[in-house]
Amino acid sequence: MSPNDRSLKARHQAFPIHPGRIFTWTLLFLGGVVMVTPILFMLSTSLKDASQVYDLRLIPEAPSLDNYKVVLSDGRFLRWFLNSVIVAVCVTLSNVFFDSLVGYTLAKFQFRGRYLVFLAILSTLMIPTEMLVIPWYLMASSFGWIDSYWGIMFPGMMTAFGTFLMKQFFETVPDEFLEAARVDGLNEFTIWWRVAMPLVTPALSALAIFTFLGNWTAFFWPLIVTNSRELYTLPIGLSSFAVEQAIQWEMIMTGASLATIPTLIVFLLLQRYIVRGVMLAGLKG
Repeated sequence: MSPNDRSLKARHQAFPIHPGRIFTWTLLFLGGVVMVTPILFMLSTSLKDASQVYDLRLIPEAPSLDNYKVVLSDGRFLRWFLNSVIVAVCVTLSNVFFDSLVGYTLAKFQFRGRYLVFLAILSTLMIPTEMLVIPWYLMASSFGWIDSYWGIMFPGMMTAFGTFLMKQFFETVPDEFLEAARVDGLNEFTIWWRVAMPLVTPALSALAIFTFLGNWTAFFWPLIVTNSRELYTLPIGLSSFAVEQAIQWEMIMTGASLATIPTLIVFLLLQRYIVRGVMLAGLKG
């Protein structure tokens, strides 16, 4: 047997080709194509002029960045972009702080009514968001938060899902670590911040990504609670921009392409923690 034959045989043994594996990879490839194709057409349309919008070719005949220059020179778009950044970042930081703090309390402290409190928090997950809009609006109106950043942000500053997620992960933290910190004289807040939090980084990253994406793309509640265009978030601003510009699809797709940049950055920075979080959750189960 020649060296080349032995090399091919070794590769075949290391990576055996099975029909099931081929079928799985084919399904994954097709699923990836289905998910990526709309994004590619969005980027393609953003590089076209008005006369080429309905040309379904993926590669434009004469690609141009003029649409990006027009959108970025529009002060309204930059304002909407900034509003979305402020809302998404503030709500994400609030969720990471308060959800982890409550989750740690429910996981590591024994007190009367603990499970009742946890069940009450979980029960809110069964209430559709649409049923909460009227109570939220009445609260925002009574506190004077209509058409303000606080009005947009306050319903999501703390979530039942984040509390549940953090409680489950904090339960995996060994109590011995916490007891050792108490023996060293650390107070409970410092123990939570300096001992427990670093041990649940995958869960924190997953919570941050889900919260950021949810608030970055939120449309329904910001549309209800805002009146002035200066406080529009990006999804609302793009929808109004479409009406004002007589549905110029090339401009809409340009704005949507720019709107995806922060979400891609957040995902690329935290994706390895997401994978670790899923793995740890599987081991825990």
